[in-house]
Amino acid sequence: AEAKYASVCVYPTNVALCSNILYNTEVKVCTVIGFPHGRSSLRAKHAEVAQAKEDGAAEVDIVLNYHALRGGENSLATEEAVRLCQSARELGLHTKIIVETCYLNKRQKLAALKICEQAGANFIKTSTGFGSAGATVEDIQLFRDNRANGIQIKASGGIRDLNTSLAMIQAGATRLGVSAASAILGELRGEKTESTDISY
Repeated sequence: AEAKYASVCVYPTNVALCSNILYNTEVKVCTVIGFPHGRSSLRAKHAEVAQAKEDGAAEVDIVLNYHALRGGENSLATEEAVRLCQSARELGLHTKIIVETCYLNKRQKLAALKICEQAGANFIKTSTGFGSAGATVEDIQLFRDNRANGIQIKASGGIRDLNTSLAMIQAGATRLGVSAASAILGELRGEKTESTDISY
């Protein structure tokens, strides 16, 4: 809480515990939906959203069904995203959609951006941390330059040092997803620290 993190993202099984630990702090608890592949059923994802709220989460990171998008089934990916974001909003949850940029070409990334905007997500998020690569400056710039409604951008995956963090922010990211936050903040303060990154 002292470091003023926006949220801590944990697996669904840890939401209740983290909500209790962070009670009366400004740090929100976030959890993941359809993680990490986005291919669980829509009914299961709806149940995960409801459970997240019940356990005390304030934010949900919904994995886009990017396999459907890659297969040309944009309408399926869109319908799922729209319905899940609507459910989350009705429960008062802040929404981010993870699009897993490392598996998408430029056309698909732009389609994913439109899906996130149509769904009314608060953020488009680059990566789960389980893909072949994480956030890139180029992808952040692509989203920044082509967004239509001011959707925020979260750069996540592979951000392990201060220079990379600053580059993502300069490119247009309004939030960073990092597991090496303590090391990055230490670097910002001029401390010599070794990263103990345990990204997933």
